[in-house]
Amino acid sequence: MSEQLLHDLLQQIAEGDQAALSSLYRRTSAKLFGICLMICKDRMIAEDVLQSAYVKIWNKARYYNPEKASPISWMAAIARNGSIDAVRKTMRLADGEELQDTMLAKDAVAAMEQSDDARHIRRCLAHLEADRGAAIRSAYFEGLSYSQVAERMNVPLGTMKSWIRRAMAQLRQCLDGVRI
Repeated sequence: MSEQLLHDLLQQIAEGDQAALSSLYRRTSAKLFGICLMICKDRMIAEDVLQSAYVKIWNKARYYNPEKASPISWMAAIARNGSIDAVRKTMRLADGEELQDTMLAKDAVAAMEQSDDARHIRRCLAHLEADRGAAIRSAYFEGLSYSQVAERMNVPLGTMKSWIRRAMAQLRQCLDGVRI
């Protein structure tokens, strides 16, 4: 599955090509479903999230920017964010409080560490400054918002956004050529 093919399919989807969406789905749904299932743990919820993710991809394809992310990374972020939202909505304690995101993060990280990609990601994360790596882990593995990470690390929100943006650029450079 080439990045250029996925990029071309997203461009066609942005122009309203339903056949391109079908082709994109056939090529990427297994990977995105794996992300949804890993986070949601419930097959039916994961299937609903996956469907919603492709609706969002259909509606937002025109906003995809290849300079910011690869096509599969962009779609994976949509699936991941939808999965986290679904877990937050459906998993509540008896008194109505949401389950801690850290429970979700530990399960997600444990599953990710079993994959081949995890080895590359861990290697690249290890090259980041400690606070930048912690920010990336909090935002992307625990599902915290940038403001939550900034509060946790006791830095201004603007600083946190800069840290994460720069760290993501460093990760992209490190992972260049590694299929994720």
